[in-house]
Amino acid sequence: MTFFDVLDILGTVAFAISGALSAMNRRFDLFGIFIIAFVTAIGGGTIRDILIGNTPVSWMQNITTMYLISGVTIFSIIFRNKLDYLKGSLFLFDTIGLGIFTITGVETGINAGLEPIVSIALGATTGCFGGVIRDILCNEIPVIFRKEIYATASIAGGICFMVLYSLDLDQNITYISTALLIIIIRLLVVKYRVSLPLFTIADRNTIQ
Repeated sequence: MTFFDVLDILGTVAFAISGALSAMNRRFDLFGIFIIAFVTAIGGGTIRDILIGNTPVSWMQNITTMYLISGVTIFSIIFRNKLDYLKGSLFLFDTIGLGIFTITGVETGINAGLEPIVSIALGATTGCFGGVIRDILCNEIPVIFRKEIYATASIAGGICFMVLYSLDLDQNITYISTALLIIIIRLLVVKYRVSLPLFTIADRNTIQ
């Protein structure tokens, strides 16, 4: 098992917990909890694989992924109260998943021979769209479409990965540095409430 495989497992675990916690916070039933955990964990990777023509998609070729997500979901249900004691646990696991899956997406693009900017976009897709599907199913506006910096952190991490990769640094250093950058950005922007500007169209009834 390579370090890349370990990262993929950790990302899957983090997003599965994130999805399960999100579903339980909205009082979903057992089936709903499993569905949200699954789509959060595999949604971004599925879209990535479809975009590059890697079908059947990765989780269909590796049945272990389904067992892993099922086990993590059961763990989250059993220890839901203990996980709830962790301040910001949903945010924490979501951020970890974002950082790790951005890496796997960018590297998948590189291995497929895609241009750097496309690989970065693929990393953002892998990192963000599991959460997008989760939020839509939970009847929420996806976090990447709100003022909170989310996709921007993923893109910054993807750029960092490409720069370090081009410098031919040790692969593990590139992985760890990219994940830490994304996690640190997310922590800082939430702590200091940094956000992108919002633009709205004025109500015509208020225009004199």
